[in-house]
Amino acid sequence: MAKENNYKNNFKSDGVDEEFSQELADQNDLEAQARAEAANQRAAKRKNK
Repeated sequence: MAKENNYKNNFKSDGVDEEFSQELADQNDLEAQARAEAANQRAAKRKNK
């Protein structure tokens, strides 16, 4: 819980709202999506233990 509060307090938005388009995604975007999904699955596994 402390880490979450710390993150929220330190997070500063640049005010730019980025939109993602699957049609415009390049190979780097697709690889980043795959890494993010794998990380989400690992985090969900740990949370369920």
